[in-house]
Amino acid sequence: MSIPRVLVSSFTFGEIDSSPVDLLKSYPAVYLPNPYKRKLTAEEMKELLPGVDGLIAGTEPLTGDVLAKATSLKVISRCGIGIDNIDLNAARELGIVVRHTVTGHPEAVAELILAGILDVLRSVSENDRLVRQGVWRQTFGLLLRGKTIGLIGLGRIGKVLTTLLQPFGTKLLAFDLQPDHQFAEAHGVTFTSLEDLLTRSDIVSLHIPYTPQSHFILNKERLTMMKEGAVLINCARGRLVDEKALYDLLKGGRLRGAFMDTFENEPYHGPLTELPNVVLTPHMGSATRESRLQMEIESVQNLLEEFDKIKARP
Repeated sequence: MSIPRVLVSSFTFGEIDSSPVDLLKSYPAVYLPNPYKRKLTAEEMKELLPGVDGLIAGTEPLTGDVLAKATSLKVISRCGIGIDNIDLNAARELGIVVRHTVTGHPEAVAELILAGILDVLRSVSENDRLVRQGVWRQTFGLLLRGKTIGLIGLGRIGKVLTTLLQPFGTKLLAFDLQPDHQFAEAHGVTFTSLEDLLTRSDIVSLHIPYTPQSHFILNKERLTMMKEGAVLINCARGRLVDEKALYDLLKGGRLRGAFMDTFENEPYHGPLTELPNVVLTPHMGSATRESRLQMEIESVQNLLEEFDKIKARP
């Protein structure tokens, strides 16, 4: 393989620190940055991918149609953990290797989840808005101490969150298809069914990937199972939650509140923006300087590892 051409579609790549770009260029590789400085559309990806050997990807759609235009593409290195924007079957059929970053983001996401829990329990964002509107009125919130927290998914992020919650004296329930019993026993986590978790938890937090099987895992029926006055946290993937059903339960007062960092359609402009008891953020779970830099470096390392494997082929 001659000097590879690498498109970096992740539009904030290299902004925090130039070392990921420097590492890529030193391979050597031809660095092709995102020319639009925003999330790319499928049509734009079709225009940019021809002649590209490697792609450091963000969350843009990499459908079968898009990948079919990438006739030279050998490696997709996703800068992030989620790969639900990539048609993995099409990539496999086309012989495109797909990698993603697994270190770097768990601490950042777990800290944001904890911040969201405290925000909703104490109505921090809601009271901030009231003060700015000239309303000086204390709102009585709830303590985190002693609450029962249901973790849907006890992988990397769920485990970091578990350690962050230890000082608060919470009771931890978890639902996971591949339970780590050793970790759970060491940290006081009880595995249970999804339905039992929903009915017993004061706070429910999602930490699972999106797959066709997990689509709307929290549909209207399951959301209605949650305790009256419970809180929902979603910093995982938007399509895990039926947002319309959630809106109805929040507006009707059945649920105390929610913290949503991910949405079915992004950027989000839906009805949850109308509710004062919902905290909304723009899919910023991994958006700390430390985590982002580590993820960018790992994404370059993953890409170059695959290039080296290709070079080593007889």
